[in-house]
Amino acid sequence: MMENDSRNPAFRGEESFATKFRRGFRRHRRGIGLLTALMILLIAAACVFAIPLESITVSGNRHYSEEEIKDRIFTGPFSRSALLTYMKYRFQDHVGIPFVSDYKLVYKDPTHVEVIVYEKNVIGYVSYMGSNMYFDKDGIVVESTSEVIGGVPLITGLHFGHIVLNQALPVDNSEVFSQILNQTQILATSGISPDKINYDKNLNSTLYIKNLKVVLGGQDSMSGKLMELKDILASYPDLNGTLYLDSYDESNSSPIYRFEKNS
Repeated sequence: MMENDSRNPAFRGEESFATKFRRGFRRHRRGIGLLTALMILLIAAACVFAIPLESITVSGNRHYSEEEIKDRIFTGPFSRSALLTYMKYRFQDHVGIPFVSDYKLVYKDPTHVEVIVYEKNVIGYVSYMGSNMYFDKDGIVVESTSEVIGGVPLITGLHFGHIVLNQALPVDNSEVFSQILNQTQILATSGISPDKINYDKNLNSTLYIKNLKVVLGGQDSMSGKLMELKDILASYPDLNGTLYLDSYDESNSSPIYRFEKNS
Protein backbone atom coordinates (compact mmCIF):
# COMPACT_ATOMS: atom_id res chain seq x y z
CA MET A 1 0.00 0.00 0.00
CA MET A 2 1.35 3.44 -0.92
CA GLU A 3 2.22 5.72 2.08
CA ASN A 4 0.22 8.89 2.80
CA ASP A 5 1.48 11.98 0.95
CA SER A 6 1.69 13.91 4.21
CA ARG A 7 4.25 11.44 5.54
CA ASN A 8 6.38 11.12 2.45
CA PRO A 9 8.47 14.20 1.54
CA ALA A 10 8.53 13.07 -2.06
CA PHE A 11 4.80 13.51 -2.34
CA ARG A 12 4.43 16.55 -0.06
CA GLY A 13 2.99 19.56 -1.86
CA GLU A 14 4.38 23.07 -1.55
CA GLU A 15 3.05 25.32 1.22
CA SER A 16 -0.06 27.16 0.12
CA PHE A 17 -0.02 30.85 -0.63
CA ALA A 18 -2.55 31.51 2.16
CA THR A 19 -0.32 29.83 4.72
CA LYS A 20 2.70 31.82 3.60
CA PHE A 21 0.67 35.02 3.68
CA ARG A 22 -0.58 34.39 7.20
CA ARG A 23 2.92 33.59 8.47
CA GLY A 24 4.40 36.67 6.82
CA PHE A 25 1.59 38.86 8.11
CA ARG A 26 2.18 37.64 11.65
CA ARG A 27 5.90 38.43 11.37
CA HIS A 28 5.13 41.83 9.90
CA ARG A 29 2.59 42.55 12.63
CA ARG A 30 5.10 41.59 15.33
CA GLY A 31 7.66 43.91 13.71
CA ILE A 32 5.17 46.76 13.59
CA GLY A 33 4.28 46.08 17.22
CA LEU A 34 7.91 46.18 18.32
CA LEU A 35 8.55 49.32 16.30
CA THR A 36 5.47 51.00 17.75
CA ALA A 37 6.47 50.05 21.30
CA LEU A 38 9.97 51.39 20.68
CA MET A 39 8.61 54.66 19.32
CA ILE A 40 6.28 55.02 22.31
CA LEU A 41 9.19 54.34 24.65
CA LEU A 42 11.38 56.91 22.91
CA ILE A 43 8.60 59.51 22.96
CA ALA A 44 7.97 58.83 26.65
CA ALA A 45 11.69 59.09 27.44
CA ALA A 46 11.93 62.33 25.47
CA CYS A 47 8.97 63.74 27.38
CA VAL A 48 10.48 62.74 30.72
CA PHE A 49 13.90 64.19 29.85
CA ALA A 50 12.22 67.34 28.58
CA ILE A 51 10.65 68.07 31.98
CA PRO A 52 12.69 71.11 33.04
CA LEU A 53 13.90 72.23 36.42
CA GLU A 54 11.61 75.16 37.09
CA SER A 55 13.57 76.52 40.04
CA ILE A 56 17.28 76.35 40.96
CA THR A 57 18.53 78.05 44.11
CA VAL A 58 22.12 78.27 45.35
CA SER A 59 23.38 78.54 48.93
CA GLY A 60 26.80 78.52 50.58
CA ASN A 61 28.43 80.51 47.77
CA ARG A 62 30.71 83.45 48.59
CA HIS A 63 33.30 83.67 45.83
CA TYR A 64 30.87 82.92 42.99
CA SER A 65 27.50 84.43 42.15
CA GLU A 66 24.41 82.23 41.91
CA GLU A 67 24.45 82.45 38.11
CA GLU A 68 28.14 81.48 37.93
CA ILE A 69 27.48 78.36 39.98
CA LYS A 70 24.51 77.42 37.78
CA ASP A 71 26.51 77.96 34.57
CA ARG A 72 29.31 75.69 35.82
CA ILE A 73 27.11 72.81 37.02
CA PHE A 74 24.25 72.79 34.51
CA THR A 75 26.02 72.43 31.16
CA GLY A 76 25.44 70.50 27.95
CA PRO A 77 22.29 69.18 26.22
CA PHE A 78 19.26 68.85 28.51
CA SER A 79 21.32 70.59 31.20
CA ARG A 80 18.15 71.78 32.92
CA SER A 81 16.35 68.43 32.57
CA ALA A 82 15.08 67.35 35.98
CA LEU A 83 15.72 63.63 35.39
CA LEU A 84 19.05 63.95 33.58
CA THR A 85 20.36 66.34 36.24
CA TYR A 86 19.49 63.81 38.94
CA MET A 87 21.13 60.93 37.06
CA LYS A 88 24.31 62.92 36.38
CA TYR A 89 24.52 63.96 40.03
CA ARG A 90 24.07 60.39 41.30
CA PHE A 91 26.18 58.47 38.81
CA GLN A 92 28.84 60.84 37.42
CA ASP A 93 31.75 62.70 38.97
CA HIS A 94 30.82 66.14 40.20
CA VAL A 95 31.91 69.12 38.14
CA GLY A 96 35.23 70.54 39.35
CA ILE A 97 34.95 74.20 40.37
CA PRO A 98 37.92 76.22 41.61
CA PHE A 99 37.61 77.20 45.30
CA VAL A 100 34.77 74.71 45.76
CA SER A 101 35.52 71.44 47.55
CA ASP A 102 32.14 69.90 46.65
CA TYR A 103 28.45 70.60 46.21
CA LYS A 104 25.18 68.83 46.95
CA LEU A 105 21.86 68.84 45.09
CA VAL A 106 18.81 68.78 47.34
CA TYR A 107 15.48 68.23 45.58
CA LYS A 108 12.64 70.17 47.18
CA ASP A 109 10.28 68.59 44.63
CA PRO A 110 10.85 66.99 41.18
CA THR A 111 11.33 70.37 39.47
CA HIS A 112 12.92 72.43 42.28
CA VAL A 113 16.51 71.81 43.34
CA GLU A 114 18.80 73.60 45.77
CA VAL A 115 22.56 73.60 45.11
CA ILE A 116 24.47 73.66 48.41
CA VAL A 117 28.04 74.79 47.77
CA TYR A 118 30.94 73.88 50.06
CA GLU A 119 33.66 76.41 49.33
CA LYS A 120 37.27 76.04 50.33
CA ASN A 121 38.09 78.26 53.30
CA VAL A 122 40.88 80.48 51.97
CA ILE A 123 42.37 83.27 54.08
CA GLY A 124 44.99 84.64 51.73
CA TYR A 125 47.21 84.02 48.75
CA VAL A 126 50.84 84.40 47.72
CA SER A 127 52.23 85.08 44.28
CA TYR A 128 54.48 82.30 43.01
CA MET A 129 55.92 81.81 39.52
CA GLY A 130 53.13 83.78 37.87
CA SER A 131 50.30 82.06 39.76
CA ASN A 132 48.23 83.01 42.76
CA MET A 133 48.51 80.28 45.39
CA TYR A 134 45.54 80.42 47.76
CA PHE A 135 45.88 78.83 51.18
CA ASP A 136 43.62 77.99 54.14
CA LYS A 137 43.92 78.66 57.87
CA ASP A 138 46.52 75.92 58.24
CA GLY A 139 48.64 77.26 55.41
CA ILE A 140 47.61 74.43 53.05
CA VAL A 141 47.68 75.55 49.42
CA VAL A 142 44.20 74.68 48.15
CA GLU A 143 44.13 76.41 44.76
CA SER A 144 46.49 77.71 42.10
CA THR A 145 45.02 80.12 39.58
CA SER A 146 45.61 83.36 37.69
CA GLU A 147 42.34 84.70 39.12
CA VAL A 148 42.27 87.31 41.86
CA ILE A 149 39.36 86.67 44.21
CA GLY A 150 37.83 89.73 45.81
CA GLY A 151 38.00 89.89 49.60
CA VAL A 152 41.06 87.62 49.86
CA PRO A 153 44.28 89.58 50.54
CA LEU A 154 47.67 89.09 48.95
CA ILE A 155 50.17 88.10 51.66
CA THR A 156 53.73 89.35 51.22
CA GLY A 157 56.90 89.16 53.27
CA LEU A 158 56.76 85.37 53.70
CA HIS A 159 59.87 83.41 52.79
CA PHE A 160 59.34 79.99 51.30
CA GLY A 161 60.90 77.57 48.87
CA HIS A 162 59.07 75.24 46.50
CA ILE A 163 55.26 75.39 46.76
CA VAL A 164 53.21 72.23 46.23
CA LEU A 165 49.42 72.18 45.81
CA ASN A 166 47.57 70.57 48.76
CA GLN A 167 50.60 70.94 51.00
CA ALA A 168 51.48 73.59 53.58
CA LEU A 169 53.44 76.66 52.57
CA PRO A 170 57.04 76.02 53.71
CA VAL A 171 57.42 79.25 55.73
CA ASP A 172 60.01 79.97 58.41
CA ASN A 173 57.41 80.55 61.14
CA SER A 174 54.10 78.71 60.87
CA GLU A 175 52.59 80.95 63.58
CA VAL A 176 52.00 83.48 60.83
CA PHE A 177 48.94 81.51 59.67
CA SER A 178 47.10 81.89 62.98
CA GLN A 179 47.92 85.61 62.87
CA ILE A 180 46.60 85.92 59.30
CA LEU A 181 43.44 84.05 60.32
CA ASN A 182 42.90 86.28 63.34
CA GLN A 183 43.43 89.46 61.36
CA THR A 184 41.27 88.47 58.39
CA GLN A 185 38.42 87.42 60.68
CA ILE A 186 38.46 90.76 62.50
CA LEU A 187 38.78 92.63 59.21
CA ALA A 188 35.79 90.75 57.77
CA THR A 189 33.73 91.56 60.86
CA SER A 190 34.73 95.22 60.52
CA GLY A 191 33.87 95.32 56.83
CA ILE A 192 37.48 96.16 55.90
CA SER A 193 38.93 94.41 52.87
CA PRO A 194 42.68 95.05 52.44
CA ASP A 195 44.35 94.45 49.10
CA LYS A 196 47.55 93.26 50.75
CA ILE A 197 49.01 92.37 54.15
CA ASN A 198 52.75 92.40 54.61
CA TYR A 199 54.61 90.62 57.44
CA ASP A 200 58.19 91.17 58.48
CA LYS A 201 60.45 88.55 60.09
CA ASN A 202 59.04 89.41 63.55
CA LEU A 203 55.46 89.04 62.27
CA ASN A 204 54.74 92.74 62.48
CA SER A 205 52.03 93.47 59.95
CA THR A 206 51.14 96.29 57.58
CA LEU A 207 47.88 96.62 55.68
CA TYR A 208 47.45 98.15 52.23
CA ILE A 209 43.96 99.42 51.42
CA LYS A 210 43.81 101.24 48.09
CA ASN A 211 46.01 104.33 48.66
CA LEU A 212 46.32 103.83 52.41
CA LYS A 213 49.14 102.05 54.20
CA VAL A 214 48.36 101.05 57.81
CA VAL A 215 51.25 100.08 60.09
CA LEU A 216 49.81 97.75 62.76
CA GLY A 217 52.93 96.37 64.39
CA GLY A 218 52.77 93.20 66.46
CA GLN A 219 49.86 90.92 67.29
CA ASP A 220 49.17 92.54 70.67
CA SER A 221 45.82 94.36 70.89
CA MET A 222 45.14 93.55 67.22
CA SER A 223 41.38 93.64 67.74
CA GLY A 224 41.58 97.11 69.26
CA LYS A 225 43.84 98.38 66.47
CA LEU A 226 41.47 97.18 63.77
CA MET A 227 38.44 98.61 65.56
CA GLU A 228 40.26 101.96 65.62
CA LEU A 229 40.95 101.59 61.92
CA LYS A 230 37.27 100.90 61.27
CA ASP A 231 36.27 104.12 63.06
CA ILE A 232 38.94 106.17 61.26
CA LEU A 233 37.90 104.88 57.84
CA ALA A 234 34.26 105.62 58.61
CA SER A 235 35.20 109.28 59.16
CA TYR A 236 37.94 109.53 56.52
CA PRO A 237 37.25 106.95 53.78
CA ASP A 238 39.66 108.48 51.23
CA LEU A 239 42.87 108.63 53.24
CA ASN A 240 45.97 108.70 51.04
CA GLY A 241 49.18 108.05 52.91
CA THR A 242 50.55 106.08 55.87
CA LEU A 243 48.67 105.65 59.15
CA TYR A 244 50.59 104.39 62.19
CA LEU A 245 48.44 102.33 64.53
CA ASP A 246 51.38 100.46 66.06
CA SER A 247 51.26 102.99 68.91
CA TYR A 248 47.76 101.92 69.89
CA ASP A 249 47.19 101.80 73.66
CA GLU A 250 43.87 100.45 74.85
CA SER A 251 44.17 102.43 78.09
CA ASN A 252 44.30 105.73 76.19
CA SER A 253 40.77 107.06 75.73
CA SER A 254 41.85 109.96 73.52
CA PRO A 255 44.57 108.60 71.24
CA ILE A 256 46.37 110.56 68.56
CA TYR A 257 47.92 108.63 65.67
CA ARG A 258 50.62 109.75 63.31
CA PHE A 259 49.59 110.07 59.68
CA GLU A 260 51.88 110.90 56.78
CA LYS A 261 50.09 112.04 53.67
CA ASN A 262 51.41 110.94 50.31
CA SER A 263 52.98 113.74 48.35
